[in-house]
Amino acid sequence: MPSDVNHVVEFPGGYTRSVGPVIGRFLSELRDGRLVGVRTGGGRVLVPPTEYDPDTGDDVTDEFVEVGPVGTVTTWSWVAHPAKEHPFDRPFAWALIRPDGADTALVHALDVGVFDAGAEPPKFLKTGMRVRPKWRAERTGTIGDIECFLPEVTMINPQARLEYRLSGGRALRRYLEGMSRGRILGNRCPVCEAVIVPMKETCPRDGVPMTEEVELPDVGTLTTYAVNNIPDPRAPEVPFVSGYVLLDGAGVPILTLVAGIPADQVRMGMRVKAEWRPREEWDASVHNIKWFAPIDEPDVPFDEIKDYL
Repeated sequence: MPSDVNHVVEFPGGYTRSVGPVIGRFLSELRDGRLVGVRTGGGRVLVPPTEYDPDTGDDVTDEFVEVGPVGTVTTWSWVAHPAKEHPFDRPFAWALIRPDGADTALVHALDVGVFDAGAEPPKFLKTGMRVRPKWRAERTGTIGDIECFLPEVTMINPQARLEYRLSGGRALRRYLEGMSRGRILGNRCPVCEAVIVPMKETCPRDGVPMTEEVELPDVGTLTTYAVNNIPDPRAPEVPFVSGYVLLDGAGVPILTLVAGIPADQVRMGMRVKAEWRPREEWDASVHNIKWFAPIDEPDVPFDEIKDYL
């Protein structure tokens, strides 16, 4: 005799039972795309509703309360290898979800958008995350009218691209022409005598025309900076540093990338030098300079750069 025998328990035509007024109201509301609970004599709201208070055994009241639809995951279990009986053929989680306004939780499938069989749960899946139901288009009055729960949208990453043409004035054209030749050009103000870079038609401080051209070195001092953890195609890695560099002889700092040093070692007052792209890649663009990197010179004291922060 074989030791393993397959057995099937089946109810031809389905298993029919009366659901009563409490469960019936819950299922009817599901059919209409709503979640409801029932209030106990002690004031708690039970979801899914039951006919008796599980704490006292007393009958519940006839007060039904609409809850959710947004809820909170109270606990979850990851299914890395779904079986054929599961609601998804890809990894998902079973979760206990407490709808807003309810005191108890219901168990349902939580789809977190993982498609690789055997994959580990994503890092954002955790107790306390906010979720909402995904309703089926055709509903019949069963818990399956909710196809699953989905995480609340907390972050977006749209593809952003803006194309525009910039028609530069005389000063900007001259500045970019200098960049195409590996020169950094500025203008000196006749009033405050500050050298403004990039070149401008008028001094931003005094509002007077500037005609004296000054070539600046590609060496300067980092005045302030920020550590960035969002990828940027121009940066060498993440995290990367963007900062303001005061070129030697300039009156205002320029915004640029800083590389060649770990982000946690960057400091105000650090001396840096431009790293240019290969000569054959130059054009009339500020991107001829990839970034500024530290050089072996003493840091500049804070008091000497504090007015340029």
